[in-house]
Amino acid sequence: MPKRILFVDDEDLVLNGLRRALHGMRQEWDMHFVDNPITALQTMDEGHYDAIVSDMRMPQMDGAQLLEQVKERHPKVVRFVLSGQSSREAVLRSIAPAHQFLSKPCDPQELVLRLGQTFAMRDLLSNPALQTIVSSLRSIPSLPTLYGEITEALRSQDPSLAQIERIIAKDVAMAAKILQLANSAFIGARGRVSGLLQAVSLIGTETVRTLVLSVHVFSQFDGNSEIAAYLPALWDHSVAVASLARHIASSESRTKAVAEESFTAGLLHDVGQVVLLAEMPREYRHILEINQGSILALELEHLGCTHAQVGAYLMSIWGLPVPLVHAVAFHHCPAEAAETQFSSLTAVHAADAIVGMTDPSPVVRNIELDMDYLDRLGLREREASWRSFHEEQMVAASKGGTGERKNPVCG
Repeated sequence: MPKRILFVDDEDLVLNGLRRALHGMRQEWDMHFVDNPITALQTMDEGHYDAIVSDMRMPQMDGAQLLEQVKERHPKVVRFVLSGQSSREAVLRSIAPAHQFLSKPCDPQELVLRLGQTFAMRDLLSNPALQTIVSSLRSIPSLPTLYGEITEALRSQDPSLAQIERIIAKDVAMAAKILQLANSAFIGARGRVSGLLQAVSLIGTETVRTLVLSVHVFSQFDGNSEIAAYLPALWDHSVAVASLARHIASSESRTKAVAEESFTAGLLHDVGQVVLLAEMPREYRHILEINQGSILALELEHLGCTHAQVGAYLMSIWGLPVPLVHAVAFHHCPAEAAETQFSSLTAVHAADAIVGMTDPSPVVRNIELDMDYLDRLGLREREASWRSFHEEQMVAASKGGTGERKNPVCG
């Protein structure tokens, strides 16, 4: 069935340009074009749509306000915003209700690519059970505003650490979490890190951006008393996996980009568990309380889908790079990805299994390392070395690194 997409812009020239530019997609997309946000809301209320692409500057209601309404009325719809000469404040305001942001004038091929990737991952993860779970979510989390601000800052020709520090300082809880991570054994700081600027310098701007995204997911559900007991364990596990995955990627002489990608995927690999705990606490807690079998097998038995699939779905609509979505989707079953060489998926899968073997928490038990997969990549003999990395981290932590588990948001 063709994907239904609604385009909204108050300029007829823009809408006509989009019609012409996207004419070749008419067999795959059922496209509708309206010239004002009020009509857009009425149109969406009258029929199902998969995505909306809205201009920012419009009379009656701007793009941010429109997408906020769409988010409330139709939370499953993927929301894109196009911005040309909008003010900085308007752009940043649009980031919260928008899943993806594109500059205007927009390259039609870039729009086709972004929408195509989003729909492709949805189709990949389209088993009925997953769709049932996703359709039951009250709202699909959007990218946090701070993430958008940091991304914009990093795109400048000469981003400064002080600029990133000023952005992070707006959110006290985020600043506390970054300071906590900077002082942990997983970063390896020598001496106490007490300043945010020093923490950002030590951790690195790309890692800070990833941290903002992951903390946002955890913080959305931190006040939920039904799942509060599980969040610290999930956070600690995610940080440990991210750190080890980056170490593994670096040890295999991979590029810095792959190492950072491995860290990002490691930090986000279990976001699906956070969402499932928050949205269906009784059902998912029942799964965690079963004392035998792997989490993955139990999820498939009771839910028909896995937290990895839920997490990958969420990341795909955020528009995160395909390798990251891939690593999250297959981190328990890498053989299904049909890879032939080392990647961030390899690093995250190995790190998840190795860290899980020393973690008593029920949320990470019985994670198995796929030795046949490692054999296929010619990496079986590297396992012992990777385990030693984690042992070093554990020793460092026992000497005063991470210490006891803390609130996953406030530190």
